[in-house]
Amino acid sequence: MKDHRMRTIIVAALFFLAGGGCAFHGGAAIPIDTASTAPGTMVSVKGEVHKLVGTPLQVGSQVPATALIDAFTMKKIDISQMKGKVLLLSVVPSIDTKVCESQTHYLADKGARLPQDVVRIAISRDTPFAQKRFAEEAKLSGLTFLSDYKEGAFGRATGLLIDDSMLLARSVVVVDKDNVVRYIQVVPELSHLPDMETAFGKAMALSGK
Repeated sequence: MKDHRMRTIIVAALFFLAGGGCAFHGGAAIPIDTASTAPGTMVSVKGEVHKLVGTPLQVGSQVPATALIDAFTMKKIDISQMKGKVLLLSVVPSIDTKVCESQTHYLADKGARLPQDVVRIAISRDTPFAQKRFAEEAKLSGLTFLSDYKEGAFGRATGLLIDDSMLLARSVVVVDKDNVVRYIQVVPELSHLPDMETAFGKAMALSGK
């Protein structure tokens, strides 16, 4: 078990140092992808292909029941039970890195114009403590931070877990008030941002406000 954990840490470190996930872009503008790959298939990191594992999430399906940890309350949250609200899930590999930071700031800042019945949720495999520290230092408000740090249960239940790094693939998911998935974008190249504006539009349309 100890060897497996060490291997995971080493692989994740190499993943980021190689420019993957949320690598630093030297101040250059971060590209935005409008294309999507499917959950449970493949993503790339600077052209290097990585497999996604787990049960693929599909448009028209219910969000699977999984326990995530709220970064501020440390309580278990099952997003499949959050009916009556539109959910906008912003999924990132690690909030402490450049592209993920930009994606999360976009969700907080630009997403503030969304109706109040749209719940903006940031999900990563960072620990709840790291998520809370990030949110407080960045002075972000209006977001719910949920951690999949224990076993990657959310990643496995949605086909968004990257096989070798055990991080989550960069993606955006919109869920309607009946807990039905209405929109998914899995960013094909992890060093790019998702098309947040399209996701915002989908969420607003489902809100009806």
